[in-house]
Amino acid sequence: MAAMSCENCSFQYYSQLNQPLEASCMLLLIMLGKVSLNLFMLGVRRRDVKQSFMGYFCISLALLDFTLLVNIAFIFYFEDFALWGVRFTKYHICLFTQIISFTYGVLHYPVCLVSVLDYYITISQTPKPASIGQRLFYILAVVFIWISVLFYILKVPTVSAKLEIQNHFFTCPFYISVQSYWLSLAILSVLCVALVICWSEVITMVRSVRIISFTSETVLIFSYASDCDCTVCKKQLLTRLLICFLGTWAPFVFLQMIILLLGAQIPAYMEMNVPWLYFINSFLIATAYWFRCHDIQLTEGTWSADPFVSWKFCFIPFNNQNTEQAEKSGTVIIC
Repeated sequence: MAAMSCENCSFQYYSQLNQPLEASCMLLLIMLGKVSLNLFMLGVRRRDVKQSFMGYFCISLALLDFTLLVNIAFIFYFEDFALWGVRFTKYHICLFTQIISFTYGVLHYPVCLVSVLDYYITISQTPKPASIGQRLFYILAVVFIWISVLFYILKVPTVSAKLEIQNHFFTCPFYISVQSYWLSLAILSVLCVALVICWSEVITMVRSVRIISFTSETVLIFSYASDCDCTVCKKQLLTRLLICFLGTWAPFVFLQMIILLLGAQIPAYMEMNVPWLYFINSFLIATAYWFRCHDIQLTEGTWSADPFVSWKFCFIPFNNQNTEQAEKSGTVIIC
C-alpha cells in the first residue's frame, strides 16, 4: 500500500485497483450498503423536529449517494454505451466515485461551520413552524455549498492532474479526508475532557437515575439540586448533556475511537454518510445548548431540534421522588 501527499487539498492517496471490473464490483456493493444505511437512518429519525441546515444537508447527501448508486449500476450493467454523444465505460464508475470522494472530503468543515452557526443563532429562539422563506434559505444554502465545493474541486490543479493521470493509466485510487480525521479527533477530545471534569457527577447521576413513563415516552430522571450557583449548575448541565449524548451515540463514539487507534483509512466517499452527520449534529446541538443555556426559551418546541437525542430532561428539574409532578408543567430553572 503506497502513500502520496496531495498539496493544497485535504486528501491523501490511499490505495488503487488496476482492474476496472474489480473496482466496479466493489464500488457497487459499497454504495449499495451506504445507501441502505442512509435510508435506514432517515427512516428511524423523528419527524417532529425543527427545520435545520443539517437536516436538509443529510437529505441532499442521501439523494446524491442514491444518484451515484443508480449511475454505477447503470454503467455496470450496460458496460459500454454512448449517451448524448458521450461514451461511458466502466472506467467512469471509478471517475465519478473519485470526484465524489474529493467533493465529500472537503465538506466536513464548511458543513459543521454553517450548522453550528445555525444552531447558535436559532437554538434560543421561540420555536415556531418553519416558514417558506426559512425552508428556501436552507435549500439554497445546501445547493450553494454543493456547487461551490464541486467547482473548487474541479478547479484545483492538483486534483485535475491526478484525474488525468488515472485516466491515462486506468487506475482507480481511493482517497481519505484529513478533515474527517481531525474533526473526529476534536469531538473525542472534547468528550474525554468533559468526562474527566464531570466524572464524579456522572457517576452520581448514573447511580441515581430512574426510568419513568412520561407522556407515553420512556425517559430518564436525573437528580437535581435547586440551591446551586451558576458555576455548579453549568457543570450539572454539562453532565446531563454528556449522559444524554453518550446514551444515544456511545457505540458510534467507541467506533470512532477504534478507527483512530487503529489508524484505519476510510475512503472519503464512504466516510461522509448520514449516521456520521447526525452524530456531529447531536454534538453541535449539545454545544449550542451549553453556550446559550441562559437564553434558551424553555418551551416544548425547544427540545425538538435533534432527530435522535432527547435533550429535554437535561433542563427540567425534579426535586422530589413524586413522579406525578413530571406530568405537570412546573417551573423550569436554568442557572
